[in-house]
Amino acid sequence: MNALTPFLPTIAALVKIGLLVGGLMTAAAYLVLVERWMAAWVQDRKGPNRVGIPLTKISLFGLGQPLADGLKIIMKEDFTPRHVDKVLYTAAPLVILAASLAIFAAIPFGSVLPPLGIPGLPDPVPFLVAPGLDVGVLWVFALSSIAVYGVLLGGWASNNKYGFLGGLRSSAQLVAYEIPLGLGLLGVVLAAGSLKLDVIMNAQAQSGIWYAFAQPLGFIVFLVASFAEAARLPFDLPEAEQELVGGYHTEYSGIKLLLFLVAEFLHMVTAAFLIVIMFLGGWHLWGVTGSSQEVTWLGAFLRFGVLSAKIFAVILFFMLVRWSWPRFRFDQLMNLAWKVMLPLGIANLVTVATIEEFRPQLIERFGAGPAGVIALVAPWAVFFLGWIAAGVLTPSGTDNTPIRTHTMLDAERSLREPDLVEV
Repeated sequence: MNALTPFLPTIAALVKIGLLVGGLMTAAAYLVLVERWMAAWVQDRKGPNRVGIPLTKISLFGLGQPLADGLKIIMKEDFTPRHVDKVLYTAAPLVILAASLAIFAAIPFGSVLPPLGIPGLPDPVPFLVAPGLDVGVLWVFALSSIAVYGVLLGGWASNNKYGFLGGLRSSAQLVAYEIPLGLGLLGVVLAAGSLKLDVIMNAQAQSGIWYAFAQPLGFIVFLVASFAEAARLPFDLPEAEQELVGGYHTEYSGIKLLLFLVAEFLHMVTAAFLIVIMFLGGWHLWGVTGSSQEVTWLGAFLRFGVLSAKIFAVILFFMLVRWSWPRFRFDQLMNLAWKVMLPLGIANLVTVATIEEFRPQLIERFGAGPAGVIALVAPWAVFFLGWIAAGVLTPSGTDNTPIRTHTMLDAERSLREPDLVEV
């Protein structure tokens, strides 16, 4: 044991990475099955329910479907079209998958384990691959931005018009919604006073107030921006099948397409983790998990279970929205980002910054209780005023009237049939 002591942190990190990658890949495969069941439920039909144990008639409710689908797509021919840029074409799915996996190095999967008393390991042991990362929020935000390059590379390297248009849409959409996403994050960082995700969860546990209730406007802005950043319906403009065949991955097949699809699901899982950790209290649940850093084995697994249940519920919400809402038009998508989400995000950030700046004066003058009430009421007032203003000032954001443009053909037709031309 003494000989292994210097290597124990490395071994522990490798074990965490193995569990993390294996768990995420398995989760992505079975979340596809869950989404197909969700689609079937929304559309009043049966989802996958036949594939079970191979070479038997045991269906197991269709739980073998992800394995069958994975083997099928892996066994497909690895075909590379002649007209593509082969280096960038191959690099694109690797870039997006690597960035999607690396994000989880800074994301905690619970609280901490009880002290193990093993020399060379920290006590207590955190549910985190990189516990010493002081800028966890920046790490997640930076790598989620890098993942965009995989989409752009795929669209550009494909040398295909559908792929190129998908890449252009992606660049415009993701750049636009990264700003409201960052504004939503900044409000939480200001309130918690830290860039560590585990510290942000602990702050909510100790106060007993989740940031979704303390910053409702920031929560809604972050939620909408997360849908757009994950390119999920109603914001899946980069790969809209009815318009762009497949968008940026039109020319991809086999294992390369599988990497894109897995990365897309991991984006949704990342968004669910961030929503739960930043705004829904993480592992905290009133009367169940407590708020102390000194936990028992039962408490540690309870916190892991609470966090997992919240994340799964948010993922189900993502899926329900996908199969319930129609796709936005691209002009509506950009109007929502620049005319609605950006001003609301700024309003939330200014409100939170003002409250945190003057909180000591409020406590000194009114006491801790009334100051806490003011700190809760003010964001809700801004929330209602902001959404009323957004609805009044930007009604075109939900206007589905067809866009009418006049062309040369309209001018010629007006000369022949002036009474039939729409003015």
